[in-house]
Amino acid sequence: MYYKLNGVTQRLTGAPAAAYNPQGLRPGVPPVSPPITFSSPTKLASEAGSYVEYLGANRVPDLQKAFQRSDGVPVHLKRGLMDKLLYRTTMGLTVGGALYCLMALYIAAQPNKK
Repeated sequence: MYYKLNGVTQRLTGAPAAAYNPQGLRPGVPPVSPPITFSSPTKLASEAGSYVEYLGANRVPDLQKAFQRSDGVPVHLKRGLMDKLLYRTTMGLTVGGALYCLMALYIAAQPNKK
């Protein structure tokens, strides 16, 4: 008959280390290594030079020029129509959500009708 042994009992009885598995876990390493989720580039940054193929072109200087232009347009609307649509959609959903919350609070505050 096989009994699970704790650390103290294992030492007293001279049982092998495999007899004690805390919380029913088996000791050891997994038989195969897990697949890599995030991999690093195949070249080091010093080897790749100024351009790394998977990163694409550096657009930061162009974006800096667009965002730093003083034309009176707020920074969150500088990139045109798509920014305006996103801003207005976000504001509409925010105002609508606030009104819906106020309406729900008003309905919840009404006494029960029996």
